[in-house]
Amino acid sequence: MEMARSSVPLIVVLCVSLLPLAAMAVGTPFHIEGCVYCDTCRFGFETIATKYISGARVKIVCKDRVTLKSEVVGKAVTGPDGKYKVAIKGDRQDQQCLAELVHSPMSRCHEADPGRSTATVILTRSNGAASTRHYANAMGFFRDQPLRGCASLRKLYLADGDERAI
Repeated sequence: MEMARSSVPLIVVLCVSLLPLAAMAVGTPFHIEGCVYCDTCRFGFETIATKYISGARVKIVCKDRVTLKSEVVGKAVTGPDGKYKVAIKGDRQDQQCLAELVHSPMSRCHEADPGRSTATVILTRSNGAASTRHYANAMGFFRDQPLRGCASLRKLYLADGDERAI
């Protein structure tokens, strides 16, 4: 009994000293970064012919796994280099969150690539990641018609001797 009483003040001191750290973590927003590109050859991935889109709009949407209700928690516009940054307040716990393409201002490049139109983003502190900065995979729009020279460019990205894929 005596040992239990002597450890109570130690536990109280530890809890009180950790309280400011917990409060700071809860109030610190997540910083999501990513980029948006125009797939000029319609390959479904970035190449040396890829153009990055300035002024593209992106939104961050989180869906509750139980109610399936979706909520837009952030919006961003890409800069001159096609990159965007958005701060998201609040821990989304076990919600599924995605960065999603909204709009491309680039003429002849506004069809979202179905395989690259969203990117998963992590918005929780319960996964062991110490940083509040998270990176979303690049997302892309297809150009309406491939640029000239894309067929020869494709050969650079094929496995040796795999020309039958063209």
